[in-house]
Amino acid sequence: PKMQAQGCKTLFDMDELSVMGLVEVLGRLPRLLKIRKQLVQHFIDNPPDVFIGIDAPDFNLRVEKPLKDAGIKTVQYVSPSVWAWREKRIHTISAATNLVLALLPFEKEFYDKHQVPCTFVGHTLADDIALEHDDSQARSQLGLNADDKVLALLPGSRGSEVGLLSETYIKTAAQLQAQNPALKVVVPLVNEKRKAQFIAILNATAPSLNVNLLDGQSNLAMQAADAILLASGTATLEGMLYKKPMVVGYKIKPLSYWIFKTLFTFNIKYFSLPNLLADEELVPEFLQSECNVANLTAALTPMLNSDNKELKARFLAIHEKIRLDASKQAANAVAELINAN
Repeated sequence: PKMQAQGCKTLFDMDELSVMGLVEVLGRLPRLLKIRKQLVQHFIDNPPDVFIGIDAPDFNLRVEKPLKDAGIKTVQYVSPSVWAWREKRIHTISAATNLVLALLPFEKEFYDKHQVPCTFVGHTLADDIALEHDDSQARSQLGLNADDKVLALLPGSRGSEVGLLSETYIKTAAQLQAQNPALKVVVPLVNEKRKAQFIAILNATAPSLNVNLLDGQSNLAMQAADAILLASGTATLEGMLYKKPMVVGYKIKPLSYWIFKTLFTFNIKYFSLPNLLADEELVPEFLQSECNVANLTAALTPMLNSDNKELKARFLAIHEKIRLDASKQAANAVAELINAN
């Protein structure tokens, strides 16, 4: 809608392309392949100055390759996680793109190593979130006092994540609240379906837990919190940008984990963005069986009883590093590509 408001003409409804999950993709595969073929033909017949694929690399790179072969300049905005796993995809990216726009500095280092054109533009979240901010307004909006101790739980946005993580998160919060009965617990949930799912697990696990369930408002929950327990993903970056101590606890189904570990080689020491950006463990990470109540409680307890000044200073330094006015940097890089011979 925002792009349409700026005059963007849509060839297909974005909802047709917004498909996640292996089974869901397979069910829509014939339609997705048809759309991809039609897009390629449209842009070959009506060549633009540049084609910019935004994220969705499995779809966009296969559009970009034939366009580049036809002499159309192509840009991939948001790098695939090629630096983390399936490193050989770098050859596909090189063949499909004239330029990659990277959100994170270590991504550019990876592309430079492989001699693939890449510009580090920074992250739009780092632009949107102020370097320093007053948490009191967020607390006021959530009915919390300035001197409350607040723990935010973010068990993910997908049903599988909420299903696998909520029980452990709830038990951890209950143990922390038993140690400090005044502890406030806030849980933002992305929609009514996830909220109902979480409530069912809460009632079966710790119905006496004193918890404030929020409709969305994850940004307010993070701003108001003294510490956050959350799943991996962009939320870890957002929590870091709000300068909040956090513990990352994540689980996937055991069979899926076994398949990933067996079939793929991972080239990273950490899986949360704060640690990847720092290249050291700034925030504790617990995966699979290590994501248990004892570990999570032990990691969160000191965070809730400290001012965490050193950690917050590290977060601020990273924030400054990736706060470059990403949209302007990206526009400049694309304009330079268009104007190059």
